Amino acid sequence: MTRVIRMKIARQFLIFLLCKPGMVATTHESPTFYRDVRPILQMRCQECHQPGQIAPMPFLTYKQTRPWAKAIREAVLIKKMPPWFAEPGFGPFTNDRSLSKQEIQTLVAWVESGAAEGHLAEGHPKAAPAPRWEGGWNIARPDSVVEMPIAFRLPAKGDVDYQYIVVPTGFTEDKWVQMAELRPGNPAVVHHAVVYIREPGSSWLPDAKPGIPYVPPGRTARERLLNGSTTNDILMVYAPGNIPEKWAAGLAKFIKAGSDLVFQMHYTPKGHVTSDQSRVGMVFARATPGRRVITLQLGNDRFVIPPGDPNHRVEAWGALPNDATLLSFFPHMHLRGKSFEYNIIEPDNRRRTLLRVQPYNFHWQLSYRLNQPLPLKAGTKIECVAYYDNSRNNPNNPDPEEAVRFGPQSWEEMMIGFFDVAIDAHLDKQAFFGRRP
Repeated sequence: MTRVIRMKIARQFLIFLLCKPGMVATTHESPTFYRDVRPILQMRCQECHQPGQIAPMPFLTYKQTRPWAKAIREAVLIKKMPPWFAEPGFGPFTNDRSLSKQEIQTLVAWVESGAAEGHLAEGHPKAAPAPRWEGGWNIARPDSVVEMPIAFRLPAKGDVDYQYIVVPTGFTEDKWVQMAELRPGNPAVVHHAVVYIREPGSSWLPDAKPGIPYVPPGRTARERLLNGSTTNDILMVYAPGNIPEKWAAGLAKFIKAGSDLVFQMHYTPKGHVTSDQSRVGMVFARATPGRRVITLQLGNDRFVIPPGDPNHRVEAWGALPNDATLLSFFPHMHLRGKSFEYNIIEPDNRRRTLLRVQPYNFHWQLSYRLNQPLPLKAGTKIECVAYYDNSRNNPNNPDPEEAVRFGPQSWEEMMIGFFDVAIDAHLDKQAFFGRRP
C-alpha cells in the first residue's frame, strides 16, 4: 500500500515539473516562423527590415529571414538588435524596441530547433497578421505626400553643404497632422533630414526658389546652419533607425494653409555619383485636436573638445516660457558622441534625470517617447548634458589628435537636444515664447 502511494506521488511530482514555467519547451512543439517568429518581427523589427529602409536586409517573409537565422540569434542574445539605447530605470517609453525575455527565448529556440517555417492557414486564430507595410510606408496610407520636385545630385566624395529645398504644400485650408514620415529616395546618402514648416509671410530663406536646392548665405557652415531655422516649427526629424512621428489622439502638428515645407537635407557621399529625391507622407487628424505639438531644441554651439579627451562634458539648458506637457526626446550628436541625458532642474537645484542614452550610437539615432507625458509648469528648467569621446579608444573617431568644434559635417560635432511638447491648440511657437510673428 505504501509503495502504491509513493508511486502516485512520484507521478504527480513529475507532472508538476513538466508544467513548470521554463519547462514548457519539453512538452510543446518547437517555434515556427509563421506562428511564433513573424509576430515578433512585425512588432520589433520590420520598420527597419523592409525594402527601402535602413536595414540591409528585409525580414518580411520566411525566405528572406531564414538565411539570417544564426545572425538573429547572436544579435538578440547580446542585445545588439533591435537597437535601443535608453539606460534602464528611466521612462517607460512607448516606442521601446527592446525584446522581452520571452521574445528572446522564442527567437533563440526557433534557431536552435532548426528555424522551421511551419504553416498556418490565413484566419487561424494563432496566425500572424499579414504584413502591414503597404506602399513602403510605416504609417497609415498618407492623405498627402510632399516630394522634392527634382532629385539632388551628389558627388562621389567631399563635403556637401546642407541643402534647403522649399516645397509648397498647396494646402488651401489648415491641416492637423496626426502622422508624418520622411522616406529618403536614397537612404544610403541621407545622413539626416529636418522638415520645417514655413508659414505664409515668413522672412526665412527669402531668396530660395521653390523646389531648387539652396544654401543659405553665411561666412561659415555654422552661420548658414543657424540662419533663422530655429524660429520655425519642425514637422519632423529623420535619422537612420528612427521611427515615424505618430501622435496620440487629441495631439497633432499644425500646418497653416499656404505653408511650405522646407527640407533641410544633410547628405554624405558614398564613393560614387548618385542622387536623392526624398518625400514626406502625412496622415491628417479627423477632428481638430485639443493640443498642438511643437518641437523645441536646446543646444550648445560654442564648445571645444580637446584632443584625446575621453569624456568631455557639454551642457545646455533653458526655461519653459509657458506651461507645456513633455512628450518625447531626440538627442543628436556625431561620431564622438558617447552619452546624452535630459534633466529637469528642481526648484532646490536638484536634477531629475528623465532619459539617459548610453551608449549613444551615431548610426542608430532614435527618439524616446514617454509612456506618460509629463506636465511642466512655466519656468521649469530643462537641461541637456552630452559627453564625447575624442580619444583613440573611440573606433569611430575621425581624428583624436584634433580639437573638435561645432559644425554640420560628420567629422565635426553637434550638441542638440530636440524635444516635443504639447501646448494649447490655439498657440503657435511664436506665441509660446511670447514673441510677435
